[in-house]
Amino acid sequence: MTDSWVALEPGTDPAERVRTIRVAHERFTAAGTVERPVRPVVAESWRRSARARVSPEDTGAAVELTAGDLSAYRAEHPLSRVMPLFRELMGGFAKDGEHLLAVCDAHGRLLWVEGHPATRMLAGRMNFVAGARWAESAMGTNAPGTAVAVDRPVQVFATEHFVRRVQPWTCAAAPVHDPRSGRVIGAVDITGGDGLAHPHSLAFVQAVARAAESHLTLLAPPVADDGALELTALGRDEAMLVVGGRKVRLSRRHSEIVVLLARHPEGLSGDELLCALYEDESVTPVTLRAELARLRQVLGPEILRSRPYRLGVPVTSDVVTVERRLGCGAVTAAVSAYPGPLLPGSQAPAVVRLRRRLTDQVRAALIARADPDLLSDWVHASWGEDDVEVWRALVAVRPTAPVVARLRALDDELTAVTVPRTGRRR
Repeated sequence: MTDSWVALEPGTDPAERVRTIRVAHERFTAAGTVERPVRPVVAESWRRSARARVSPEDTGAAVELTAGDLSAYRAEHPLSRVMPLFRELMGGFAKDGEHLLAVCDAHGRLLWVEGHPATRMLAGRMNFVAGARWAESAMGTNAPGTAVAVDRPVQVFATEHFVRRVQPWTCAAAPVHDPRSGRVIGAVDITGGDGLAHPHSLAFVQAVARAAESHLTLLAPPVADDGALELTALGRDEAMLVVGGRKVRLSRRHSEIVVLLARHPEGLSGDELLCALYEDESVTPVTLRAELARLRQVLGPEILRSRPYRLGVPVTSDVVTVERRLGCGAVTAAVSAYPGPLLPGSQAPAVVRLRRRLTDQVRAALIARADPDLLSDWVHASWGEDDVEVWRALVAVRPTAPVVARLRALDDELTAVTVPRTGRRR
């Protein structure tokens, strides 16, 4: 069906638009085929939902952030700074129209759900509440989860929702981006009944999202104003550094140097850096000095200092963010800030040690928390797909057939590389 609700005559009642979609979707579920294709954005989302093994019969979202975790995560999240703006622009509209204002993070977790009390109570029955995970991979096609998945504004009408329990609802959401990095940091959503089945609803939330991004720009002046560096090195081989308001992609070796100097604000001598970076003892100090000279050309002499080698301005990094959240027990918040291992391709001895230490800390916290969704996210990521211990922890709390089968396959692989006589692995 090609946008059947749009194909209706102008001025058609919004409820009629929703009924048209509902009839088409019921035909799809009953016959297993469609006479005409659904909207592309919905069809693609349905396919992703099916690949993620979302059940159309799901009864409600899992609540991942509770009590202290939710409060701590909200306080740190950049969207907390624009919540007053969201409430000013959308709060009255939500209450008067018996709708809900919802804000989620980049992982589809709802951080705030506000609006009409009766509507909140109804939405609460399917766990459309603060702290619940509404990522597309968890709850199928829905506006906030799909908006962050595809990084574009999305409106989902009634039976376009993948999960049947959500089909009485209509929602529209738009992603919000960090004004510096351009990364999606979350989405703002309006959720309600048939009254939202209008293109203006999508335009409204899109305008609110753009206003929020403009406000964040005003609240967060360029880095050059305070001289700080912003280092992103998790889940990537080439670190990204925000220097003086500009983004710089570092080479692999320069990434290692900056990560280590950020770790040692007091500085490192040439010999210390040499040992930290190179396994091969034949590498000479001249080689290191050449690398540092090239890095100084990229960063500037006021940032990369010598005697000892150090960074001359404060540095914030994603590594420190994860460590700080783990330290205060905010495991879910820590995992959300962990997109992967530190410089995964690096073989620099000091980087390898730091990478293993941070990964082990996150794994230990995950296993201790025993949250099935967090464990599932880990083992379905590229760095965790062969992590036997986390698979075992997942089997203990969610022993579904695919999970048990995967653990059994990993155990068989480990057994296959065991020497029968000694029991030692090759």
